[in-house]
Amino acid sequence: MTILPEGERPNPYSAYGAHGSVLVMNSGSSSLKYQLVNPVGGEAIAAGTIERIGEDSGIIKHRFAGNTTTREEPVADHGEALRIALGLFDEVGPTLADADVYAVGHRVVHGGAVFSSPVLVDDEVVRQIADLSPLAPLHNPPNVKGIEVARELLPDVPHVAVFDTAFFSTLPDAASTYALDRAVAQEHGVRRYGFHGTSHQYVSGKVARVLGRRIEGLNTIVLHLGNGASASAVRGGVAVDTSMGMTPLEGLVMGTRTGDIDAAVVFHLARNAGMSIDEIDDLFNKRSGVKGLSGVNDFRELRRLIDAGDEGARQAFEVYIHRLRKYVGAYHAVLGRVDVLAFTAGVGENDAHVRAAVVEGLEPLGLAVDPERNAVQSGEPRVVSPDWTSTLVMVVPTMEELAIARQCVEAVEAASRAG
Repeated sequence: MTILPEGERPNPYSAYGAHGSVLVMNSGSSSLKYQLVNPVGGEAIAAGTIERIGEDSGIIKHRFAGNTTTREEPVADHGEALRIALGLFDEVGPTLADADVYAVGHRVVHGGAVFSSPVLVDDEVVRQIADLSPLAPLHNPPNVKGIEVARELLPDVPHVAVFDTAFFSTLPDAASTYALDRAVAQEHGVRRYGFHGTSHQYVSGKVARVLGRRIEGLNTIVLHLGNGASASAVRGGVAVDTSMGMTPLEGLVMGTRTGDIDAAVVFHLARNAGMSIDEIDDLFNKRSGVKGLSGVNDFRELRRLIDAGDEGARQAFEVYIHRLRKYVGAYHAVLGRVDVLAFTAGVGENDAHVRAAVVEGLEPLGLAVDPERNAVQSGEPRVVSPDWTSTLVMVVPTMEELAIARQCVEAVEAASRAG
């Protein structure tokens, strides 16, 4: 397969040329991240983060035109954080008037079974997102707060909610259903929802565009490997399986999360270690994974420790890779034929050791990496497999904010056509 030069690739977003920018917001429990995006060209016009909201001293960063403005000052709540961000647009640039903001896009972690696509925000949508908070108690409440404040401060542009779970609403029942008592599962919304959906959708679509192939004919395994990590099996642009479950805890070994673990470990720790549910929750989500095994969750530091002979670091890496290889093999079976294995996110895009280790010995599945290609550092999509393989191994940088921006445009345009 041949990678087309950028100028020769079909651009499905050329119809967006008449639109301005989209302000993409991600409200976390103690942070606000934002990016002003050109949905046509794909570039970030400006971006910023406000961290440690509600603490004694917040950290504020705003980037525009190659310069970064940094401040440290208390930020009482998300309302104040957004007011600070909007003030920085006026003070440092670009002004939102000059940027011609077309819509505000809000990343929402959990859409449950209610939301399977982006949706224009109104009071009822806000209420429904809040009602889904039991499924994502750490994420949906701050998502709601960010939406409420943004609608108050930016009332004259449409607001769109884009859900991490939406791309996986297509999972077949066999993949989304846990073998739990049916009545209990239905009453409490227990099923596989999947997360990182915006990234998996963007990367699987980007693969098709870069290769000049129709997405309907491609089977792709996407490995989103960051501090949080997930795998997906995508057939013809439609997700058919994913590693994260009802919550982002299930699946791959992650920076601080266990990934797959025997559920009875919870009972064991409660009964024999006297640990509360909250303590086990904290252990599984914040003190496990690569960090729990090695003491670090930065893969650059992990590599340094491995090279220095640290046994815990070596074991952490091997456990991490073992789980990844299991999912690659499983999704090969799910798809039947795999055209592309795509690595993305911080670790997937930048760690050649991880990519090489994942496919080592998988030549019978048509998987391998070329050492020279794999060693290249680049921000561009690229093939890192040798020419003889039946499955391409690719590195495809994810651009979740751009994906959200484009979905916002599509949602607003669809609502406009519908009247």
